[in-house]
Amino acid sequence: MNELERVLRDQREELESTNFSQFVTRREESQLELDSPVAQIVIGVRRCGKSTLCQKVLKESGVSFAYANFDDAVLASLKATEMNLLMENLYRIYGEFNYLFLDEVQNIDQWPLFVNRLLRQKLHLILTGSNANLLSDDLSTHITGRYNEIHLFPFSYEDYCVAKNVDTQGLTTKAEGLRQHALDNYLMSGGLPETFNMKNQSKYVRSLLDAIINKDICKRYKIRYKKTLQQIANGLLDRFCQEVNYQDIQETYRLKSIHTAKNYVNYIEKSYLVRLVPRYSFKSIERQNHRKVYAIDTAFVTDHSDVLQSDSWGWRLENVVCVELLRRMEYATQELFYLRENRSYEVDFAVVDQGHVTELVQVTYDFSNPTTKLYNREIGGLLKGAAATRCRNLTLVMMQGEQRDIQVGEYTVRCVPVTDWLLKH
Repeated sequence: MNELERVLRDQREELESTNFSQFVTRREESQLELDSPVAQIVIGVRRCGKSTLCQKVLKESGVSFAYANFDDAVLASLKATEMNLLMENLYRIYGEFNYLFLDEVQNIDQWPLFVNRLLRQKLHLILTGSNANLLSDDLSTHITGRYNEIHLFPFSYEDYCVAKNVDTQGLTTKAEGLRQHALDNYLMSGGLPETFNMKNQSKYVRSLLDAIINKDICKRYKIRYKKTLQQIANGLLDRFCQEVNYQDIQETYRLKSIHTAKNYVNYIEKSYLVRLVPRYSFKSIERQNHRKVYAIDTAFVTDHSDVLQSDSWGWRLENVVCVELLRRMEYATQELFYLRENRSYEVDFAVVDQGHVTELVQVTYDFSNPTTKLYNREIGGLLKGAAATRCRNLTLVMMQGEQRDIQVGEYTVRCVPVTDWLLKH
């Protein structure tokens, strides 16, 4: 048995031994179109559950499929000219199949050419990848119109509750208290699926962060100063929910230019470690230069090297709402922004579809008995944002406070406890 065959057989054995009925059913599963002639591509940060989701859907559908995971030294070393050898071994191991699942396919040189050839052969392809820039650029260049791109994030709060057997429907005091307890834990520990039963989550998360920095960024973009990139990533995670200051990054880490600072931050975002939310503006230079940074999962905020703080509940809440808004975006035309008009007002999030603001979302921790200052900042900000954007869909998401509607003139602000907002959309 050659080494390639041995690895592929080991991967099949691991796949066959997995009981997928034990895994959480995720909403993104419905986005996989197995009968489609175009490639189904799931992208997201490392270890967010891409492989499990695809394997689960394929197994439960009952189709005949083969599997190859390129996040393996033997498979990742294959050249484009050796893809026929790969296919030969897969047919030998699996027999006839109509579906092919290629995991972390971006690790293969010239992978789009291989994918195009398989599509011409009428194979149904399911692909995953951990780098948005590489995948998106290659897809738009080489596989135009022949793919369905699905973005997968770490577990949502709803997924987390299901995994932890938390009652998401009950109306009793106990049920509501346990949901709140689950949210407190979720804000701190995040939704990386493999951490749920770990005793040493910190070690796992830091190891995962190192893999993202070294494999998904430094190796791919040929970064020489790995330590500097690591420090910049840690700095962004320390300053989550705040605007990125590129000049400060350049000066702090003695980079050659602001352009280099922007490149480094861009690489970190393209690895899905963070998301950058631009300021809402009709000027592209404003959108490019003014961006807030959010962690893809709060686990990275809690557990990274030289972490400065561990709680900041209000910002953690805002971070979770941001990622949930991104998760809920169903169409490629939708984008997420924040509003800020000098010192006049600020709105945490503006959901935009084809240039039109469809919803304004404000996030606050405690709105149970708001002071005049808090009321003016949160509700006043929404009202000013509504007047500026002509948006009438206004939502205040809060950790503490009663669900109600606040009517101010022609506008209605919907105040929703965050557990309800996270579970009932």
